[in-house]
Amino acid sequence: LTDGLPLTILTHETNLGPGRAFSSAFEHLSNTLTDEDWVATMEGDNTSRHELLAQMLTRSGEGYDVVLASPYMYGGGITNAPTHRVLLSHIANGFAKEFLGCHGLITVSSFFRLYRGSALRTLMNRYGSGIIESSGFECMLEMVMKMVHLKMAVSEVPMVLDTSARVGKSKMKLLRTIRGYLGLYRKRRRWSAA
Repeated sequence: LTDGLPLTILTHETNLGPGRAFSSAFEHLSNTLTDEDWVATMEGDNTSRHELLAQMLTRSGEGYDVVLASPYMYGGGITNAPTHRVLLSHIANGFAKEFLGCHGLITVSSFFRLYRGSALRTLMNRYGSGIIESSGFECMLEMVMKMVHLKMAVSEVPMVLDTSARVGKSKMKLLRTIRGYLGLYRKRRRWSAA
């Protein structure tokens, strides 16, 4: 996948959570990112299907700033997943829409996304080069909240999430993630006023 492309591996000495991983990556890109670049993010556990990138790029050609891979869209789905993980995902999406103002989107927690360089640069200019404050799995919802505040054009494409393809065990802790989502509610006004 990286044949002919420069490869840089960023690491933390200890696991600081997905939010810190994404923040470090965005900060690393901040010095070289141009408006015309595209940045793809995805889970590192083999559940994101890179074949979808072609469809996501097609959607981005329609003028969208960000394209999300959505298992809840028609044509998507979740298979072989523990019931509590699916339930948490539904709750997170409902919470985001009802209490955090993220209306119009079906999925807000997926890591698999395609960002226009200009969108990331706008986020960096507003919220800092790392963009994300949260360290846990709520970090993706935080980004959606910030994109909504900046009135970015966000679209989605359907994705089938097959958790049987996962390599390794999930690192998500249920109670910690719930606390993280509730913490976003307290921070939302500060982000909208930034």
